[in-house]
Amino acid sequence: MVPKNHLIELLPRVERQRVLSLCEPVELALSDTLFDVGATTRHVYFPTDGFVSLLGAVDQDSTLEVGMVGREGLLGVHVALGSLRSPLRALVQGPGTAWRVAVAPFKRELALSPALRRGLNRYIAVLMAQLASSAACVRYHLIGPRLARWLLMSQDRSGSDHFFMTQQFLSSMLGVRRVGVTSAASKLQSSGMIDYNRGEIRVLDRAALEAAACSCYRTNHAAYAALNR
Repeated sequence: MVPKNHLIELLPRVERQRVLSLCEPVELALSDTLFDVGATTRHVYFPTDGFVSLLGAVDQDSTLEVGMVGREGLLGVHVALGSLRSPLRALVQGPGTAWRVAVAPFKRELALSPALRRGLNRYIAVLMAQLASSAACVRYHLIGPRLARWLLMSQDRSGSDHFFMTQQFLSSMLGVRRVGVTSAASKLQSSGMIDYNRGEIRVLDRAALEAAACSCYRTNHAAYAALNR
């Protein structure tokens, strides 16, 4: 498997090879839970394909998506901050692959590598901004623009214009009733932006979808683009 994770690619060659020597390739299957709230973390993940939702617990039976991680980042940033207990649930939303590293060697490498620490610090700052904007988005933005934003974020991380998401899953991610997702998806479909049938979603007009998305997408996209500079 060729390393396609952005944080690893940014490392100097020697440090990149050292990190990769600690990694094992793993498959990320749809609906797999990589972390659960309060559980002890045993591995961190550098996704190279697919994407993973970060879910906050609303109550015993409900969760809400507050962030998303793909090949631009790391699953398990709380380990880099000194905690082995995950504050969020990490649920595979788009199947793919990742580099997996056990916590102990990851922490040793983090202590050895200034470049890895710098890259992670920048990524954590951007991820915190995404978490904050997600909270505001739920409160102030309508379902349609939020759904457009979510689809764009999914496409950015999956690298594909086609993915599978049921209405029930989307309603859980967005924290709205299923009928709200149905209405919003129907409007996007009737406008020619997406095709949506039995959980199969295909982005047809990305430019129009970007125009329909709430401002949070453009803000977050700019923040992640800054990681490349």
